[in-house]
Amino acid sequence: MSHRARIITLAVITLAAGIAVAILPRIAQPPDYHNFADQRTLLAVPHFFDVISNVPFLLAGVWGLLVVLGLRAREEPRFITRVERWPYVVFSLGVMLTCLGSAYYHLAPNNARLVWDRLPMTLAFMSLLSAMLTERVGLRLGLAALGPLLALGLASVAHWYFSELRGAGDLRLYLMVQFYTLFLILLILALFPARYTRGSDLVVAMGFYVLAKILELLDQQVFRIGHVISGHTLKHLVAALGIFWLFRMLDRRRPVAPAEN
Repeated sequence: MSHRARIITLAVITLAAGIAVAILPRIAQPPDYHNFADQRTLLAVPHFFDVISNVPFLLAGVWGLLVVLGLRAREEPRFITRVERWPYVVFSLGVMLTCLGSAYYHLAPNNARLVWDRLPMTLAFMSLLSAMLTERVGLRLGLAALGPLLALGLASVAHWYFSELRGAGDLRLYLMVQFYTLFLILLILALFPARYTRGSDLVVAMGFYVLAKILELLDQQVFRIGHVISGHTLKHLVAALGIFWLFRMLDRRRPVAPAEN
C-alpha cells in the first residue's frame, strides 16, 4: 500500500467513525458519576487518596518536559527535526495541568469542576495524536493538525458541559476524542513505518491506559477488597505510569531513518 493510500485509509476510517458517532443516540453521563468509592478525609483533605494520587502526573509531566526540551543531557538528539518537539511540549504541559485539574475536581466532585479535569486531558490526547502524525505520516501534516486537534478536544468538553446545563448531557464527542484518538494512534503505528526505535513502548504505555480505565470502572469493587485503596486511585497511578513509560521511550529511542529533505 502506498503512502497516499494509507493516508486515504486513515481519512476514510475517521470519516466513518465521525458519522457513526453523529448518528448514535445521545450518551448521558451516569447520575452517580461523582460518587467515588473512597470518601475518606485525611490531613483535612477530602477524598485524600483520589486527590493526592494525581501528584505522579505532575512529576511525569515535568520529567517529560525536561526530556523533550533536551535538558537531560544525551549525546544524540531525541528528534530528527527540532520542530517535532512541539506536540510533545503540549503533551507534557497537558499532563501537568491534568494533575492540577484532577486534584481540584476530586476535592469536591461536580460537573463544574469536572470541566477542569477533562480539559487538560484532551490537550494530552490530541497533542499525542499530532506527535504520531508528525513522526509517522508527515511532518507538515502533523504540525498543521496540532492547533485544530487541540481546538476539537477543548470543544468536546465544552459541548458536554453546556449540554449538561441544558439538561441533555451528551458525551459522544468527548468519548470520541478520548477513545478514537487512541485507536487512531494504534492504526498509525500499524500502517506507517517508524522513524525512531522503541515504538513498542508506546503500545505498552497505551496498555497501561487501558488498564487504568478498567480500574476506573471497578472503583467500588477494588475498594471493597480491604478498604485500602480504590480503583479510581489506582487508575491515577497506573495512567501516570503509562505516561512515565512514554517519556522513557522518548529518552531512550534513536532515529532509524534520515531526516526529510
